[in-house]
Amino acid sequence: MDAAERSPKGEGAVRRPPNQCLRLRVKDIDFGHGTIAIHDAKGGKHRLVPLPKALEPRLQSHLAANREKHRLDLIAGVGEVHMPESLARKYPNAPREWPWQFIFPAAKLCAHPRTKKYARYHLHEDSLQRQVRDAVRKADIPKRAACHTFRHSFATHLLQSGTDIRTLQSLLGHSSVETTMIYLHLLDRPGAGAPSPLDL
Repeated sequence: MDAAERSPKGEGAVRRPPNQCLRLRVKDIDFGHGTIAIHDAKGGKHRLVPLPKALEPRLQSHLAANREKHRLDLIAGVGEVHMPESLARKYPNAPREWPWQFIFPAAKLCAHPRTKKYARYHLHEDSLQRQVRDAVRKADIPKRAACHTFRHSFATHLLQSGTDIRTLQSLLGHSSVETTMIYLHLLDRPGAGAPSPLDL
């Protein structure tokens, strides 16, 4: 998968790093092993992260609905998904196959700027960010929260539950453990766990 994949732009185009969640394809979810495969993340790395058991029923229902839409798309002759050109050449039938479809597909088809071929891409990053902002507002959470907040929350809660720093480094995809150690420093801020004198 193209490490810079966000929209089907030309080679060498300047692009923001894509959201790893949006780039997930059906084949990346393994319900049997309870894992999610992250491909070509920052630095071109691959890693496995745990699939939350609490989300499995809703995710399976979501995939079932998407699979039916994909079946209808195929009948209508528009069931292809955008793929990196190297993979599309290697696996010419893959764009029409269910395992390669995006888990969070865009509502509309779009044309590739080079091939002009119409296919489905994943949900736009701005749309996800907007939905997260709306959810934070509806939940009446009086803090600034964005998509990246979930990554920090994931790391913090794992450390608080006793996960070792090397395991966390692997789950976050950090090249250096020093980067992961920042979360330890956040947990050990002086005074963070002490009561206020007014409460004594």
